[in-house]
Amino acid sequence: MVGKVYLVGAGPGDARLITVKGWECIQLGDVIVYDRLASPRLLGLMKPGAQKIYVGKLPDRHTMKQEEINQLLVDLALEGKTVVRLKGGDPTIFGRVGEEAGLLRKHGISYEIIPGITSAISVPAYAGIPVTHRDMASSLSIITGHESPDKLDKSIHWDKVTNATGTLIFMMGVAKIGYISDQLIKHGKPSDTPVALIRWGTRAEQDTLVGTLADIEAKVKAANFQPPAVIVVGEVVNQREQLKWAEDMPLFGKRILVTRARAQASSLVHRIEELGGEPYEFPVIQTVVPSDEQAKQKIKEAFARLPEYDWVFFTSVNGVEYFFSHLKEQGKDVRALYKARIAAVGPATADALRAHGIVAEQIEGPFQAEGLLEAFEQDLQAGQNVFLPRGDLARSWLPDQLREMGLRVTEADLYQTVLAANTQDDELLKLLEERAIHAITFTSSSTVTFFLEALRQMGISDPVSLLEGVTIAVIGPLTGETATQAGLTVSLMSEKATIESLIQSLCDWKQSSTVMTL
Repeated sequence: MVGKVYLVGAGPGDARLITVKGWECIQLGDVIVYDRLASPRLLGLMKPGAQKIYVGKLPDRHTMKQEEINQLLVDLALEGKTVVRLKGGDPTIFGRVGEEAGLLRKHGISYEIIPGITSAISVPAYAGIPVTHRDMASSLSIITGHESPDKLDKSIHWDKVTNATGTLIFMMGVAKIGYISDQLIKHGKPSDTPVALIRWGTRAEQDTLVGTLADIEAKVKAANFQPPAVIVVGEVVNQREQLKWAEDMPLFGKRILVTRARAQASSLVHRIEELGGEPYEFPVIQTVVPSDEQAKQKIKEAFARLPEYDWVFFTSVNGVEYFFSHLKEQGKDVRALYKARIAAVGPATADALRAHGIVAEQIEGPFQAEGLLEAFEQDLQAGQNVFLPRGDLARSWLPDQLREMGLRVTEADLYQTVLAANTQDDELLKLLEERAIHAITFTSSSTVTFFLEALRQMGISDPVSLLEGVTIAVIGPLTGETATQAGLTVSLMSEKATIESLIQSLCDWKQSSTVMTL
């Protein structure tokens, strides 16, 4: 059976700018054939077992010739696979989709072309430059700038292009900016015509350089401005000073690694995105139900005693969710806790309980075991029964303290924290080696431990050295202590053990680093 090929535009760089259909195609693909301009984050959408093949081009070399890419798509489809050809921007704008689709049709292979948001309009928009404006430009031209001067002269009629439209967009023309400027001036463009180059638009590396046709080449050389970049020529460039917005966002220009379990990462990821940062998800932990028979029996015994407990202390969201999962599995009712006072450590834990219809007593002090004991010390009495539904990596401090006070403590490891599956991530290693990860967030001691272990399993013998110079941001002193003991230098510690407090510390860090740069 012959497979099918989806020729998908990945958008300009920000993973969220892919179309819904493109997003769905990636999840369907047996093989993802991708290039340099597609966001690495999109590869995280791949279904388990899917294969990824890099065929991207760099300015100084081609990983795979276009003809070879065309044939690769054919060969994979003939093997019966669903193939997603993921291309930066829109596949129909200098994406050579016509060549790929043409060979597929020649071999009778079914395909679809999924449009993408072209960088020709989206990248300038992220720099605050609208490519049209009712008072300045009512039309635009999109022109290749990637060819050699002799090829440019053959493909571009400079005498017609120069003044044909209000705005000229050159794609991939940084290395030829001097030649392009000269030709435009030669064919009638005023030398003071505004020009903007936007590099890696919509991504953390976004950088904008503004000049005129007369001086832009000198500015590019002075700044060592490198491709890939979109070049905008025209009066609309002057709108940038009024309309630029991305650079003004609190976390603009920062790529932040999120190590939380995938099920819990969304709130942190979304806040980073909302504030203009670029999150990179690399979940290093996952939680699972204990498989050990002894642990299962201990859970069963703990739940059999629910009516006896005077206190139940929930210290994490996972503890809450697994408690109710086990409760359901054992056919029990939460009303069995009719005599227990239920307390939660931290607002997130309290919110998780509220979602199950329980309004817990919430501590006001530090969001950790010490704060919980401090909050209820006057009410805790010797002989009372306390239930601690927790995970296997929970500290022994709280049960030890309670027992010293004469309380009868029942502990149950309702879940285990383990290294996440499929942690091999070549893209992440590349970003770390290039110092393109600016900060790493750790929300628990286990994320620190398992992150370093994941790096070791990817072949990094000394992960601490690899992370030198990266800002390490942690929630709470316990996580900070674990990171320090592991050899990491903790740069940021949130005032409270909450995601919002961690986000605030990241924003303060970004602001202070911007001020220092200025």
